[in-house]
Amino acid sequence: MAGHIVKVADTFAEMFPMWAGRVLITADSEKWALTAAEVATGFATSVIMAPAEAGFEGLVSKEKTPDGRVGALIQIYNRNRFDLKNQMVLRIGQCIMTCPTTAAFDALQEAKRRMKVGRSLRYFGDGFQRKGIVGGRKVWRIPVMEGEFIVEDSFGVVEAVAGGNFLILAKDKNSGLKAAEEAVKAIKNGASGVIMPFPGGVCRSGSKAGSLKYKLKASTNHPFCPTLKKVVEDSQLPEDVNSVYEIVINGLTVEAVKKAMGEGIKAAINVPGVLRISAGNYGGKLGPYKAFLKEVLGLS
Repeated sequence: MAGHIVKVADTFAEMFPMWAGRVLITADSEKWALTAAEVATGFATSVIMAPAEAGFEGLVSKEKTPDGRVGALIQIYNRNRFDLKNQMVLRIGQCIMTCPTTAAFDALQEAKRRMKVGRSLRYFGDGFQRKGIVGGRKVWRIPVMEGEFIVEDSFGVVEAVAGGNFLILAKDKNSGLKAAEEAVKAIKNGASGVIMPFPGGVCRSGSKAGSLKYKLKASTNHPFCPTLKKVVEDSQLPEDVNSVYEIVINGLTVEAVKKAMGEGIKAAINVPGVLRISAGNYGGKLGPYKAFLKEVLGLS
């Protein structure tokens, strides 16, 4: 669009370490692999209130899975390894094992730290479970009414990165949401090893640490709320910005998150009505990793 200029703020996204597990769900069809992935990553947007952060990473062709069936990759995050293992046991047991035709395999085979996830789930077999080998991997064959559920004995865990983000400041809701959708699409197509844990990859209610009035861990990010532009003294929004969306990214490495941020921002700024790109940070107090916006765009 001729004359379409977007200002990129000279700021950074502040990221922090979290433990991550990665599950390869296979099934007889893409439909059921995706169904299991969707259910297993539910209620997992932010550890501010949810018991984990999780999301869908991508599809895997049947040529690259242990059992020769189509696969779906998901990632699950938590602040400590004990809680992460518990979440993986619960989500695989309640959401993947219950889903028709599925199996669950580890997708972090190179990880040195291991969690005994399948070994914990085997007890559901009530003594009828059996050890097995699928695609060279040690698994448990758990009898279920459909037939059997196959789950790998142990799953890898790695120290990963959470909190990568950027803010899309737009003239109105329609252009802002369109830009957010284009950003999510670009990240899915152009980046790997990352997830976007919020609904559809988009967060409309970004938060700040703490609260001005209540005893809360987090509250609305008031400097970026359009309806408060003339109410609060520390508003960060220009007069012509009337809607803000946030894209939050977790990834297995810092570089993976930075790559995803760059892909998303490049897509967002091409949408008419987008006026500015910024990012959320806490002055370096939240985490040790920083992704400067101009750096991820190759402008520095």
